[in-house]
Parts: sequence; C-alpha cells; structure tokens
Amino acid sequence: LKWFQPRPSNGLGSNSVNTQYSLILSGATNRSGDNKDLIDWVTAAKAAVVKDNSTATYKVKPSDVPADAVTSSGSGLDPHISPEYAELQVHRVAEENNLDVKQVEKLVADNTDGRTLGFVGEPRVNVLKLNIALRELTEK
Repeated sequence: LKWFQPRPSNGLGSNSVNTQYSLILSGATNRSGDNKDLIDWVTAAKAAVVKDNSTATYKVKPSDVPADAVTSSGSGLDPHISPEYAELQVHRVAEENNLDVKQVEKLVADNTDGRTLGFVGEPRVNVLKLNIALRELTEK
C-alpha cells in the first residue's frame, strides 16, 4: 500500500463482450442506509481502512475515517477523494515510501483542488494526479 488509495469502486457488473474486467458498467448501488448488506460492507471497509493506515507511530481511530473512504460515489468510479481521506493516508504512504510525513503532507496540499469558482462543490484530491506526484518524488 505505497500509493494513495481511491474511494471504493462500485460497478453494476459486466457484459459478455468484454469479460476481462468485471467492473465495466458504473452506477450507484442505491441501497438504503439501513440495508444490512450495506452496513456490513461499510463496517468491514472501515475496519480495513483503520488497519491499513495505522502505522507503528500513527494510529487511525474509526472516528477518523471519512465517509468517502468506505463508500463509492454515485457513478462508482470517482477519481477524487476528500482532503480528509488523503490526510488519513499520509503516514502510511510516508512510511511505505521512506519519506518524511511533511513531504507527503505537502504533496496532498499541492494536489488539493478548492471549490469550483470558490463556492461550488467541496475541496477534493485527484488520486491519480497525487500518485503521479508521489511517483515523481520517490524517483528523485
């Protein structure tokens, strides 16, 4: 887990034309908040995020895990995560890549986009761009 992780991907299945990928149709699950399968899935995903992102010197608490770390977007294929989810991953990424935490925090800050036109939407981090910047930093 040396890279920043995106939101969980969610697809509606595959087709008979391209069987190489099972995730070719995107869309939301449309499960209600009290759906047992959804609750079980989110609970397991939260435990995995806590485990995967805790290091010897940094412990993630379940209350630290933002919603986008354990739920897919409406399309199921959103390339962005919240700055909070990116920040939660900083210590793990720094440790896995032998980098200083401050270097990785700067990468996140440099790759965080603000609200469109200053007021539309929420701040977000494009995981692909962030990981490209991380690769460039580790190749120096």
